[in-house]
Amino acid sequence: MKTIDQCNFKDKKALLRVDFNVPLDKEFNITDDKRMRAALPTINKILNDGGSVILMSHLGRPKGGPEAKFSLKHILGDLSRMLDLEVKFSTDCIGQEATDKALNLVPGQVLLLENLRFYKEEEEGNKEFAGKLASLGDVYVNDAFGTAHRAHASTSIVAEFFPTAKYFGYLMAEELKNAEKVNHHAVKPFTAIMGGAKVSDKILLIESLLDKVDNLIIGGGMAYTFAKAQGGEIGTSLLEADRMPLCLELLEKAKLKGVKIFLPLDTVIADKFDNEADKKTVNTGEIPQDWMGLDIGPKSIELFSEVIKNSKTLLWNGPMGVFEMDNFAHGTRAIVDAVVAATQENDAFSLIGGGDSAAAIAKFNMEDKVSYVSTGGGALLEYMEGKELPGVKAINS
Repeated sequence: MKTIDQCNFKDKKALLRVDFNVPLDKEFNITDDKRMRAALPTINKILNDGGSVILMSHLGRPKGGPEAKFSLKHILGDLSRMLDLEVKFSTDCIGQEATDKALNLVPGQVLLLENLRFYKEEEEGNKEFAGKLASLGDVYVNDAFGTAHRAHASTSIVAEFFPTAKYFGYLMAEELKNAEKVNHHAVKPFTAIMGGAKVSDKILLIESLLDKVDNLIIGGGMAYTFAKAQGGEIGTSLLEADRMPLCLELLEKAKLKGVKIFLPLDTVIADKFDNEADKKTVNTGEIPQDWMGLDIGPKSIELFSEVIKNSKTLLWNGPMGVFEMDNFAHGTRAIVDAVVAATQENDAFSLIGGGDSAAAIAKFNMEDKVSYVSTGGGALLEYMEGKELPGVKAINS
């Protein structure tokens, strides 16, 4: 793996792709800076070598051009404090200002470019746009695992302009090492915990995992499609009716491969989608007509926790219920506790997928009690599905 440890950055300008797509509140304060903190070791390595850093990132989903609410200037103060230096800022990511500011950078300085996605060429993977970005630096470093599954100008195309001077940052290297460990070197028993809203989002991953895992736990909104497919009543719970045949097919495949699938035994239901809704617990597949399932029940928690605690490798992607609402967070919290117990007491290796799973671990302050929390939701899923990530291929080729 070509990491930045193989490069001395003295007097070099490093064009560094990071994932600073952090959540902001209405006053543009950062509500979770994990992705920024994750990039600090790479930035500091370059600076400590005597190099300078030109940071590229996107923020949000601007439509068709610059939007003030998606400007990276909102994170400038926090980034400067994290690095304990005044980070310079260019109000454009290409053009004369960016060129001049990059040219005038001296060793030890950091320049943050404006949001890459203010240009449609970024997501199109436009080579001319990538060339303009490439002209700003001497070395290219990709440390943005969260966008590694996108063939964008800054994540894969720009690497073509640095045939012998392109590297993975520390975060990318760590993400790939941990994903590889679970994907190809898992110690048995290997249990995958799949949650979230839709079966369709996880089909390819589940099919891939059936060749690797011993146990597959399914919870969250996607479990109701399985329940309905098996003839259960699910009220107004989430349902992908067109995926019901697929659910039965997956259950049959698992049986043939000797994989144990665990579905919820009971469900916490509510009369409306509201934290203060009336709630009760019923058996799975017995949800009354105008009620909806919003969490797994105590019998499911007991079953799932037992499987998890006896595992040696754990992959978790997706919550068990609407954990953002405290009254429906118990199932997800219990899974967090079980994963932590397996990690701490059974010496299991636990990889937590990005997105909602990472948010759940953070909500319960358990990030340092599991083996690794990924910063990339979609990228990790695609890697685990066996797909080649454009951002990874670009450095390796």
